[in-house]
Amino acid sequence: MKILLAEDDFVTRKFMTSFLAKYGECDVTVDGMEAVDAFLMALEDGEPYDLVCLDIMMPVMDGYQALVGIRNLEKERDIPRDKVAKVIMTTALNDEKNVKMAFDLGCTIYSGKPIDQERFEQALKKLHLL
Repeated sequence: MKILLAEDDFVTRKFMTSFLAKYGECDVTVDGMEAVDAFLMALEDGEPYDLVCLDIMMPVMDGYQALVGIRNLEKERDIPRDKVAKVIMTTALNDEKNVKMAFDLGCTIYSGKPIDQERFEQALKKLHLL
């Protein structure tokens, strides 16, 4: 599995990288703009990401903007609905407004922080990524 992680917090980024490395190749970015750029490069290389984990509160471009950018790139390239990347929002923002907005913009799963490893693995299984 090819994974993209966008996380600006060093401690969370370190934890998520070692956690996700068990499941596949993990590329790491520190803001939403880098995430969209990495996603575009992977598409252009013919090696798209299977899973994208986005924090919401990031500098330069937040997770919502990155999610919109990623979904727009997939639409522009006519990627079939069953082939789009699975996107998990990983954030401390757990109120109903933020959860609804993330799903409205195209996220697949919303996972609150701190990350519960067992629940996260269940989410990956639910997405048929494990």
